[in-house]
Formats: sequence, C-alpha cells, structure tokens
Amino acid sequence: MIRAVCLLLFLWAGSVGTSTDDIVYYTDEGYAEFHSSVPLDTFTGKSDYLTGMIDLNSGEIDFFLDLETLKTGNNRRDRDMYRTLNVEEFPFAEFTGSLTSDFDSSTTSPQPVEAEGEFTVHGVTRDFTVEGRLQKLGDSLILEAEWIIDITDYDIEPPGILFYRVADEMDVKIEATLKERNRDEL
Repeated sequence: MIRAVCLLLFLWAGSVGTSTDDIVYYTDEGYAEFHSSVPLDTFTGKSDYLTGMIDLNSGEIDFFLDLETLKTGNNRRDRDMYRTLNVEEFPFAEFTGSLTSDFDSSTTSPQPVEAEGEFTVHGVTRDFTVEGRLQKLGDSLILEAEWIIDITDYDIEPPGILFYRVADEMDVKIEATLKERNRDEL
C-alpha cells in the first residue's frame, strides 16, 4: 500500500512539473561579429555577449546585443564606432520575430531555417528576414546565421576621413548554443 501511494505521489509530482509548452531555449553567451572595410583595410567587431531566446512551440525568436560589448581590437576605432552608433542613446541591436520555416526537433542534423521579424539598431526598426541553420542536440539548440545589412538603412552615417569611408554594407554573423530553460526563469 505504501509503495502504491509513493508511486502515485511520484507520478503526480512529475506531471505537475514544467510542461514542454513552458520550455524555451536561451543564451546570454552567444557570439556575434561584423566585418566591415575601408579602402585597403578590413576590420571585425566581436562580442561573446549575444543574448537570445527561441521558443520552438510558438516559433518566437528574440535576440539582442549590447553594442558596447563589440570590440574590434583597436580602442580608438571602438570609441569611434560607439559614437557613430550613438550607444548612449541606442545601446542595443535587436531582432524580434518568428520562425517561418519548419524545424524538426526530433532529428540531430543541422537544418536550414528562416525567420522574419524586425531588426532594430540606432533607433531604427526595419522588417527583416534572416536565414540560418538550427540543430537540436540533447537539451540544446545550436544556431548559426549570417546576413548583410546596409547601415545607411538605419540612419547610420558611415564614418571616414576625406574619401576613406567605412563601407555601407556590413557582414553580420551570429553563433549561439541555447539551453533549455523554463520560461518563468527568464
């Protein structure tokens, strides 16, 4: 009798726990980089502080980056970049949207995915579509995505001296390992 009661209590406790509807995938240690150029030179900004969430049940996606965590390896260039991006007034870049392609979480193979939503930087928000790869491994999602933005679309004036200006287009790349989390923990 005691065994039966214990078994029932164990099964009941398991059913009261987190449902799969409450599970999201989250990171605050994702990687983001951009590549840009000026005549005769290129440079890369990098950050290991990309924060993001993917909800496979609803398809919801939200990623943001504190722009002051981007580093190019040159303090003066970093200061100029922060001033150009006006990080005091607009400290974050953010993509909010949803998956628009199917994703099979029962397979461990990388799969192409597409997300549509809004990308905001420098206080300007534009509709945006991002293509990438998503892979389910155990309790983690591995995300990789690359795209190109034209900074002038976001009212960012490319800095420069005389006729040496930073290119309007920048290559952006993100990589992240997102871990299962209960939505209430975020």
